[in-house]
Amino acid sequence: MAIINKEEFFIKKEIVVGSMVEGVITGITKFGAFVELPGGITGLVHISEIADEYVKEISEFYKKHDKVEVKVLSVENNGKIGLSIKQAKKGYTPQKRTTKKKPEVTSKASFEDKMSRFLKESDERLLDLKRNTESKRGSRDSSSREAT
Repeated sequence: MAIINKEEFFIKKEIVVGSMVEGVITGITKFGAFVELPGGITGLVHISEIADEYVKEISEFYKKHDKVEVKVLSVENNGKIGLSIKQAKKGYTPQKRTTKKKPEVTSKASFEDKMSRFLKESDERLLDLKRNTESKRGSRDSSSREAT
């Protein structure tokens, strides 16, 4: 069991999940931004928690040493603190991720209608294929007959 001093205990007690805290960005990586919170504790804002829109580069939104308000999402036993900038903004409403839905069928054709259309199209394709292969064979046969 790790021994922590009173100051660290007090600071960790103040960082409560769901609370809003002001901090300073101390580092930017491809996957997120590190934010130093009061008391010198650092937490991570994942790239998906930077803004409501798609974020390719965090540096397009924030720079090192920018002051930001963050919401504490998680405090792990190992000391990792998960933060969010977008959820700390006033008026934030979580957006549900849209899942790809199957396209709706526009026609209300019955199974029999669909099957008959499929069979008709298949027959037409087979006829086209037969015509193409027969015409090629026919030209070979005629050219070979002329040569002899």
